[in-house]
Amino acid sequence: MSDAVILVHGLWTNRAVMVYLAAALARRGFRTQPVGYLSAMRDFDHNAARIAQAIAATDADRVHVVGHSMGGVVALRALNDRPDPRVRRLVLLGSPVAGSEGGRQLAHSRWAARLLGKTRSLWLAMPRLDIPPGVEAGAIAGTRRFGLGGLVLRLPVPNDGVVTVDETRHPRLADHLVLPVAHSLMLVSPAVARQVAAFLETGRFAR
Repeated sequence: MSDAVILVHGLWTNRAVMVYLAAALARRGFRTQPVGYLSAMRDFDHNAARIAQAIAATDADRVHVVGHSMGGVVALRALNDRPDPRVRRLVLLGSPVAGSEGGRQLAHSRWAARLLGKTRSLWLAMPRLDIPPGVEAGAIAGTRRFGLGGLVLRLPVPNDGVVTVDETRHPRLADHLVLPVAHSLMLVSPAVARQVAAFLETGRFAR
């Protein structure tokens, strides 16, 4: 039986940022497929449809999805809008599925709102997103403030500089893990890569 792992990047980036994670998972035997979308240039529904289309087009018996930051939110919306019974596991990396205080602050800022582009409404009012039945979902949150987010955002602690730990929680998560990593640096963290692989293999993080 064949498996494939769809990798979904976050806001203001492209699929190239998933290179390290893709390589780390490939070393564990996973077949990965980074998917790109125009994060700030298209609205939430359009981006979710793009990811849903990529999942549907994946040639595999079982599909897993790993989303970073906004990519996890978009992936979850894609699975809500277009369920696929082949999707078995979902890993959310610093994804604000419970809302984003940082996003709201940026959306209300005159200079930053333009950078959010067509995603501004998403950050002002995060929709309720359910984890579909049959999908095991795990989330990794960070606690190390680092980078621009840590300088311009005023967030409750603990947070990863962009997203708070509480914002990564969802009542239907199969597992939730907190690591001392920063938001963007999750994608080049060996510890995060090991935990993603563990969840994809077992449905739980390694402890």
